[in-house]
Amino acid sequence: MKKTTPAKKTAPASAKKAPAKKTPAKSTATKSTATKTTATKSTATKKPAAKTTPAKAAPAKKTPAKKTATPESHTALVRRARRINRELAEVYSYAHPELDFENPFELLVATVLSAQTTDLRVNQTTPRLFAKYPTPEDLAAAVPEEVEELIRPTGFFRAKTKSIMGLSKALRDDFGGEVPGRIEDLVKLPGVGRKTAFVVLGNAFGVPGITVDTHFGRLVRRWKWTEETDPEKVETAVAALFPKSEWTMLSHRVIFHGRRICHSRKPACGACPIAPLCPSYGEGETDPEKAKKLLKYEMGGLPGQRLKPPPDYPGQPAPPLAAG
Repeated sequence: MKKTTPAKKTAPASAKKAPAKKTPAKSTATKSTATKTTATKSTATKKPAAKTTPAKAAPAKKTPAKKTATPESHTALVRRARRINRELAEVYSYAHPELDFENPFELLVATVLSAQTTDLRVNQTTPRLFAKYPTPEDLAAAVPEEVEELIRPTGFFRAKTKSIMGLSKALRDDFGGEVPGRIEDLVKLPGVGRKTAFVVLGNAFGVPGITVDTHFGRLVRRWKWTEETDPEKVETAVAALFPKSEWTMLSHRVIFHGRRICHSRKPACGACPIAPLCPSYGEGETDPEKAKKLLKYEMGGLPGQRLKPPPDYPGQPAPPLAAG
């Protein structure tokens, strides 16, 4: 009996093809992995650029912050203000009112005329005016057009004529032709405010007062004595820093300094005797030689404002109008 050799089993066709179906899955996985790798590389490539931006801004943060100055106490302010006054008293030992006058009436009229012009121009103008109208009665009875022509060099001559003739009439009618020695009476006169009143009281009657003109106001703000701009508030603030006996001469010294050294547009800081005490030092020219060229009147070797200055004045008298 012949042995039958078992037939070789052939694997089903479907079984052989199975592995082929797994290939797409591997391919997909590979692509997915590749995509992730690409994304990772892309992300890795972008990160360094993002980190470089903050690094450049860092130095700016190291800039020192602005320090807020410690507020000056009232006591310290009083000491500094009085020291400035003492220094100015040494520099301007000859300080005086820079209007020429022989009596209270002349000073009153000259002060009214000094608005919006220089004392020099007033001093060059008033000799002819007072020669023709020496008293309130004379000026009150004057012809307005003639007065206007005499005071024309001072500017705003029509308004000023109205004021000086008006105050002359008031002096004639209400005060017996005499200038009153009280501020309450003076400020009632036409064209007379507190500044004019204190000029007259301090220099014709010896009554202390603070004269807040443009120079005075500018300097006390630069020195941080006050931040006020209203003249009456400036007057009150400064008056609180000094004894009453100093008020009149303080006004002269501050105004002298403002006209000669501490100018409005370009102060001569480099030639200023109180520079170490000034919180605004540096607003003007700080070079000493250049600053000297900015000095005015006797400080700059030039004529002063008065035609008849006091005997102790160290400069030259101003020239008359005809010679100016």
